[in-house]
Amino acid sequence: MIFIDKYYNQIKEQLINNEIYKKVKDYSKNKNDLMTYYNVGKLLIEAQGGETRAKYGDNLIKEYSKKLTIELGKGYSEMNLKNMRKFYLFQKRQAVPVQLSWSHVCELLRLNDINEINYYIDIVYKQNIGYRKLRQKIKNKEYERLSENVKNKLIKNDNVQDFIKNPIVINNNGKKIISEKELKQLILENIDDFLNELGNGFCYIKNEYPIKMGEKYNYIDLLLFNIEFNCYV
Repeated sequence: MIFIDKYYNQIKEQLINNEIYKKVKDYSKNKNDLMTYYNVGKLLIEAQGGETRAKYGDNLIKEYSKKLTIELGKGYSEMNLKNMRKFYLFQKRQAVPVQLSWSHVCELLRLNDINEINYYIDIVYKQNIGYRKLRQKIKNKEYERLSENVKNKLIKNDNVQDFIKNPIVINNNGKKIISEKELKQLILENIDDFLNELGNGFCYIKNEYPIKMGEKYNYIDLLLFNIEFNCYV
C-alpha cells in the first residue's frame, strides 16, 4: 500500500496545483492542463508497473478515481484517468498543440489513425472550433469522406485544392429519396451546416442566380464564393 500511496500523492499534488493554476492564470490554462495530465498519465503508467502492464492496472485507476473524487471533487472519473494515461502514450509519438483544450484531446483520443488525428488537429487550429463542433465532424466521418488522393496530399503536406468531401452529408429528415427541388430547399434551410460540410472559406451568394448565355438566361441553383481560393463555385 505504501507503493500505491507514493504515486497517488504525486498524482493528487499535480491535480491540485493545476486547479490552482487555472484560477490564477486562466489565459494559459490549456497548456497547463495538458502538461498536468501528461504528468499524471506518466505517473499512472509507473504506478502500474510500466507500459506493458498498464492496461492490466484498471483496478488501481478505479481506486485512485474514488479517492480523488472524494478529496478533490468531480473531474477524475475512471474514464478521465484512463484518458490521461492514453494521452501520455500518445504524446510520446505525436505532440498536441497547446491551443487544444483537454476536451478536444479527449475527442481525438477516440481515434486510432494518426493521419486522421492530424487532420482534425489542423482543423481545430485553423478554424478555431470548440470540442462539440469537433465531435460533430468526427461523428460525420469528415476525414473518411475525403478521397484517397486528398488524404495522400495531406500526409505529404501538399497544397490541397480538391478538398470537398464525398459524399456531402445533408439531413433529409429520414427520407430515402428526395427530388432535386427538395434537396435545394433542405440546403437553403440549413445553409450554415451545408457550408460547414463543404469546408473552409465558403460564402453563400444567391440561389437561382441568373447568367446570360447568348440570348437566353440560365439560372445557377446555388452560387457560392470561396474566400481562400478567390473563386465562385
